[in-house]
Amino acid sequence: MVPFREEPAAARGTSEAQPPGPAPTVGVAPLPGPGPSDGPEASVEKVEVELSGPAGAEPPQPPEGGWGWLVMLAAMWCNGSVFGIQNACGVLFVAMLKTFGSKDDDKMVFKTAWVSSLSMGMIFFCCPIASVFTDMFGCQKTAVVGAAVGFIGLMSSSFVSSIEPLYLTYGVIFACGCSFAYQPSLVILGHYFKKRLGLVNGIVTAGSSIFTILLPFLLRLLTDSVGLFYTLRVLCIFMFVLFLASFTYRPLVPNAKDKESGTKGGNRFSLFSRRKFSPPKKFFNFAIFKVTAYAVWAAGIPLALFGYFVPYVHLMKYVNERFQDGKNKEVVLMCIGITSGVGRLLFGRIADYVPGVKKVYLQVISFLFIGLMSMMIPLCRVFGALIAVCLILGLFDGCFISIMAPIAFELVGAQDVSQAIGFLLGFMSLPMTVGPPIAGLLRDKLGSYDVAFYLSGIPPLIGGAVLCFIPWIHSKKQREIDKTTGGEKMEKMLENQNSLLSSSSGIFKKESDSVI
Repeated sequence: MVPFREEPAAARGTSEAQPPGPAPTVGVAPLPGPGPSDGPEASVEKVEVELSGPAGAEPPQPPEGGWGWLVMLAAMWCNGSVFGIQNACGVLFVAMLKTFGSKDDDKMVFKTAWVSSLSMGMIFFCCPIASVFTDMFGCQKTAVVGAAVGFIGLMSSSFVSSIEPLYLTYGVIFACGCSFAYQPSLVILGHYFKKRLGLVNGIVTAGSSIFTILLPFLLRLLTDSVGLFYTLRVLCIFMFVLFLASFTYRPLVPNAKDKESGTKGGNRFSLFSRRKFSPPKKFFNFAIFKVTAYAVWAAGIPLALFGYFVPYVHLMKYVNERFQDGKNKEVVLMCIGITSGVGRLLFGRIADYVPGVKKVYLQVISFLFIGLMSMMIPLCRVFGALIAVCLILGLFDGCFISIMAPIAFELVGAQDVSQAIGFLLGFMSLPMTVGPPIAGLLRDKLGSYDVAFYLSGIPPLIGGAVLCFIPWIHSKKQREIDKTTGGEKMEKMLENQNSLLSSSSGIFKKESDSVI
């Protein structure tokens, strides 16, 4: 499972020179519906800071390549390292049980499941905070520090003597570092790509699929040969490479801290920056929840994810119990990784042809299949049937992930998309954290994973049903806005006509007086 790539404000600059008059903020083309920053009060309060450059100059476009290709590879490594390790946690889960397990402890599965689920939950929980740091200090500094913290957390995890310290070292420190390294990679791609952003997003998110395919075999080989602790130290190499790769995140647009001193910077941003931009936003912009469609989306997605991460954590343990004589059992995770990558590229491209908020229906379909496939896992009596289920599960997992960023962009607009995604990821942390331990507790109590997998398929179905209301809510709000905007335009036209009539009558009166 990999979260999405976001389309930042720089990703949709206007391609045509603007006519004389007030320049649009951040160089972003108007969206179909206003975000929370729009409105009469917001337009009055906006203060534009001009950077050096000729008046009326065309806003610079993302370079569509060049250094951006290196940035794309770095973001791909980030996506793969962070979520490849998380997706392969089933292998580490088995190794932890073998290393720390005790026959006297009948709740060991429950305790061990907390390590991986806490780690995944903390990655999402820290995303709103990481987005603020990204706005304040820029992508490069935030990502470099995050990768360093992740390295420290993973290295310290290899020196513990019991399962409990892993809650802190692996579940909190390592996960927080990953979050701060990952969040900037969501933003930086839109600085370098616009026309190719969909393709680049697909390639980058496919990084986690590639790692999910390869890491289970590598981790199984390492845990069998050198044990859990040396395996964690080998994984530190991935975080060190991520630390170096984060230095490639050179921004092409100023961050919030730079905007505050925009006039002091002189020509610093004259080459790459938008000519005009709005002042920095609040740390936490809660106004986005006034957009009803976004509020429903931010509630429906977490609701659907209570059972979403259960297969990733418990599938390997389940396969070891159900198919004891089978070989290469890691192939189930590999199948999820392969089709997830295909799904991201395929449905990401399909989403480009689905207009506006109707992209949500693709997520509804994906949750439907994810829920059904999770319920079908215990019904598979032969290993081949389980592989088929995992292939379908991975395909629609990729669909769900690849279209989240475009949907967020459509719901709240470019100015608010960064924090909108940060809030959503934060909300996702709760279900991602509590789902796997509950499944582990059911396994300990009932002696089987069957009920756990059956129940894990219900939340995606409920969440998908909630998402069905979003296009209707959005279109209703859009009609109200269009009606209000149309009335305002009509009033302005009448005022202009009245002023023209008044001026014409004044001229006529003056001419009449001169004739007399």
